[in-house]
Amino acid sequence: MKSDSCDQVFNQAALDALFEAKRADVFFESLFGDASEGAYDIRPAFNGRQRNDLTFEFQLRQRHGKCLVCNLTHGLPQVFSRHPVIDVEGVVKVIDDMLDGHLRCGKWRLGPTREVSSDLHVIPLNISVTH
Repeated sequence: MKSDSCDQVFNQAALDALFEAKRADVFFESLFGDASEGAYDIRPAFNGRQRNDLTFEFQLRQRHGKCLVCNLTHGLPQVFSRHPVIDVEGVVKVIDDMLDGHLRCGKWRLGPTREVSSDLHVIPLNISVTH
């Protein structure tokens, strides 16, 4: 599968269906007991394919009236990797299905949180793939 084919498969509409926006509210409900306590929305994005890796990211966008910078986001990769609502392993399985046998997903890894701006932080998701 070529990189441009991956771009078509992992378009934003497909990713939004894979990881629905309401999942952030469910995540915060499970953490704090109230979804309105969440400081950010979570949205997946596809960054491309390089050799045997697919690169995605979870974009954490500040919610209106909240402070993303004040919120602790740097420990989130460890939380995301095992939290049942975020379900990264399940996300990777769906990505594998989306590849329709052209590639197979292998191991995945969440990278450290990066601050892109005061209202956007990202958590990289790298997935190894094989033919």
